Amino acid sequence: MKRINIVTGHYGSGKTNFSANLAVKLAESGEKVTVADLDIVNPYFRSADFEEMFGSKGITLAAPMYANSNLDIPAISFDLGRIASESGYLVVDVGGDDAGAIALGRYAKMFAEMSGDVDMLYVVNCRRFLTRTADEALELMYEIEAAASMKHTAIVNNTNLLYETTAEVLEQSESFAEEISRKSGLPIAYTCVPLGISANVRDPFPTEIYVKKIWEQTE
Repeated sequence: MKRINIVTGHYGSGKTNFSANLAVKLAESGEKVTVADLDIVNPYFRSADFEEMFGSKGITLAAPMYANSNLDIPAISFDLGRIASESGYLVVDVGGDDAGAIALGRYAKMFAEMSGDVDMLYVVNCRRFLTRTADEALELMYEIEAAASMKHTAIVNNTNLLYETTAEVLEQSESFAEEISRKSGLPIAYTCVPLGISANVRDPFPTEIYVKKIWEQTE
């Protein structure tokens, strides 16, 4: 695993939930971890929502100043360059689609200079609208790359139906992810498997559901 992991994907693909799980997994293995919330286009379901959980696990969160407030100001108020140059692992949760990737583009040159330490992971979910076929998912991936001026290095298959996910849903998604991998030339880094499900998939990555619907959240 590279030291810097940049996570992109379609709105609703589960990239934020994957980012949180990746950060927790690294922290539980004893690594120093920082999560950078680079999502300035969507005020809902973002890494900033997990500040308390991250803190309990020793994970540092870098988020826009007005995240989780009544103000909607699309600005990055932390020094991502400084954070990326420090020791430890960095997980960058990028905003959805090409609109969200524009914010990443301002750091493209910096990350290019660190390319040996950087993975850019594209999260896919074939049970989401607009990415139900490999060609649809690839079209969006290339739009994200154009907006970010960066290229992806691997695919994360995060196909799920939240609490209705079954082993069959996961196993059926393998051909979808493999087609994306074959057409793009990118490897499949992980297949996310919700805790409690046993599925015969390649490179399984056990995941907790951290991103919950508003009415499921408790104070």
